Amino acid sequence: MRGKSATAEKTQARYGLLFALPWLLGLLLFYAYPLVSSIYNSFNAYNVVSPARWIGTLNYRMLLRDRTFWVSITNTLTYAAMAVPAGAVVGIGLALLLNVKLPGRGIFRTVFYLPSLVPVVATAILWQWLLNAQFGVINHGLTLIGLSGLPWLSSTTWAKPSLVLIAQWTIGNMVIVYLAGLQDISRDYYEAAEIDGAGGWAKARRITLPLLTPVIFFNVVMSVIGTLQVFTLPYTLTSGTGNPANSLLFYSMYLYSNAFSYMKMGYASAMAWILFVVIIVITLLLFRSSNRWVHYQDEA
Repeated sequence: MRGKSATAEKTQARYGLLFALPWLLGLLLFYAYPLVSSIYNSFNAYNVVSPARWIGTLNYRMLLRDRTFWVSITNTLTYAAMAVPAGAVVGIGLALLLNVKLPGRGIFRTVFYLPSLVPVVATAILWQWLLNAQFGVINHGLTLIGLSGLPWLSSTTWAKPSLVLIAQWTIGNMVIVYLAGLQDISRDYYEAAEIDGAGGWAKARRITLPLLTPVIFFNVVMSVIGTLQVFTLPYTLTSGTGNPANSLLFYSMYLYSNAFSYMKMGYASAMAWILFVVIIVITLLLFRSSNRWVHYQDEA
């Protein structure tokens, strides 16, 4: 019996590996191989059309002297510092409003979620029209109420705030996560607070926000990772130039330009690994800080 059982287990294992083989091949071919290649190429001068030439850490040292590299880092970190807090505030605010029991609540939830389904390129084209300094709808609306229009995407001062504004329009996924977190908070906490005479603001400050911090933490981590890799929206808005005056030239855009416009694959690979390390470090710092401000509900 033991022999038959062992044979059956081996047969099941073989069939399991056979069914998993397409996924394993895809993992090796499309993930593992490019990963190892990018590490190797970051230490090479490589332009795709000619063999890679080992240059050691020269790519990394050249990056430290590359002025555009530092401009892209500054732009990316500045945008992240603006977009992440804005996304958290707007997302929590919308989730609180959509959690109120009112007629037609499901319709409002759908309306706020729909923009997140629009392709990023289509979103960029739409907002290019809305924020056009000369004939944009938003500037036209400002003139109707007696205010002067703003040079939204054509000004180094307003370009990044404009991008943050556009990002809030597609915040639906984050709102859904916040909404799920709100609905997961036990009603017992609110009933106990009402018995103690707590008002709406006290309940929000003492119960809702503290017990929502695990969801806030998750969304902040995902938002930081996303904003540090922002690419499609600014690339489409600026046709890949990063103008005005490189104010919308983000790290991923400069990496893409080095890889596919200048054919400097080794240089771009070095940039990719620097970005990877930065994201890992920031994520670890966020996880380390979470013990101080993330609170969880008691399961009992």
